Amino acid sequence: MAEPNFTVLYVTDVSASTKFYTDLLGRPPVQASPGFALFALQSGMMLGLWLRSAVQPPAGAVGGCELSFQLADAAEVIRLHADWVARGLDIISAPAQMDFGFSFLAQDPDGHRLRVFAAP
Repeated sequence: MAEPNFTVLYVTDVSASTKFYTDLLGRPPVQASPGFALFALQSGMMLGLWLRSAVQPPAGAVGGCELSFQLADAAEVIRLHADWVARGLDIISAPAQMDFGFSFLAQDPDGHRLRVFAAP
């Protein structure tokens, strides 16, 4: 059975989003063009950034999603939160205990949600 291993985010400015994710992930893309950038992550997951106006067929606004980063414990969540605040990321919810673990939420320049959490 096929399992998802590739996430594509539609972005308004590939260059700006590539810079944002290069800094956030600490690695450059493995592929980059004016309309698309691709990051190969250590986990094996691939993260693509596709120019929204070039998506074929055009995408409509359907549901939302989050790109999630699981950490080992609440102390790591707090440390990463402080790092992202210092970098100027848009934090939309402070670290807090939730049903699934200790978590905070940020967003990228296009409003894609970035969830950081540590499971209980």
